[in-house]
Amino acid sequence: MAVALALLAAMSALSSCTSPATAELTRHEHPVAAGAPLRLLVVGDWGRKGGYNQTRVAEQMGKVAEETEIDFVVSTGDNFLENGLAGVDDMAFHDSFMDVYTAQSLHKPWYLVLGNHDYRGNVLAQIDPALRKIDSRFICMRSFIVSAGIVDFFFVDTTPFQLQYWTDPGEDHYDWRGVAPRDAYIANLLEDVDAAMKKSTATWKIAVGHHTMRSVSAHGDTQELLELLLPVLKENGVDFYINGHDHCLEHISSRNSPIQYFTSGGGSKAWRGIFQQNEDKLQFFYDGQGFLSLELSENRARFAFYDVFGEALYHWSFSKANLQKVQSSASVTEE
Repeated sequence: MAVALALLAAMSALSSCTSPATAELTRHEHPVAAGAPLRLLVVGDWGRKGGYNQTRVAEQMGKVAEETEIDFVVSTGDNFLENGLAGVDDMAFHDSFMDVYTAQSLHKPWYLVLGNHDYRGNVLAQIDPALRKIDSRFICMRSFIVSAGIVDFFFVDTTPFQLQYWTDPGEDHYDWRGVAPRDAYIANLLEDVDAAMKKSTATWKIAVGHHTMRSVSAHGDTQELLELLLPVLKENGVDFYINGHDHCLEHISSRNSPIQYFTSGGGSKAWRGIFQQNEDKLQFFYDGQGFLSLELSENRARFAFYDVFGEALYHWSFSKANLQKVQSSASVTEE
């Protein structure tokens, strides 16, 4: 913690000399009926023009969304693979989004963060409000807040944290317009996120990013996030961190804080066959395609992972009243 705060202080000093003053994160108010639970789906790493079972995952999402009467969908990034959007008129927007998630139950707001593959395209196009005129569901920004009654979702732009994308991108090109210089951008973002979380009076605080904080799959832990972002989440009592990036479904519990980590990155291509243990407690791991369902009431959060066949693989619930996990069960069906 001390090292992370020292790094943040140094970066903040740099930002004051090289970039404009920080500003409050954009807040989007999502209306929720008083006393009603909030229900949503989370999917990531999906944009492959229907390929790699993206269409089949979308079909199952539509069925679960109808059964649970969801309020909205969260995307954990890599919305358009492999190289983002070329412009606001890129047909990939139709081929990977509009023409795939066609179920009426999925015609709800979609709140999306950017992934590293999105940064390989025209980022300014993907966050352009012009896309909302094409499909009003699509609400994509770098970092922002969705306030939904008892829950505040803090969407964090995690791609700039990854130093390798800046120093050793290989043949990939990243669109750093509006981001460079890196240190100043990250320092300002952390300050904005910290300020927003401190102001929040929501019962639940949930952070959403593309990159893993903790993961046992191909990408593993993201050290830059553990060093810089995690201390901010811990200090502000964030309940859950939800991400994509690794093409799998997983739940990991922190051993030194109440934070729970959920990966929902199985929206299309998966099955990497990689497992690497980390320091925290693995609750569930499925190296395959699927998505996450989440229901939140005043005192309880309920999570469920579904596979490409619509089978519920894992259920986990958490009681806010006593800060204890009250139910955990898992069943994975072999293909």
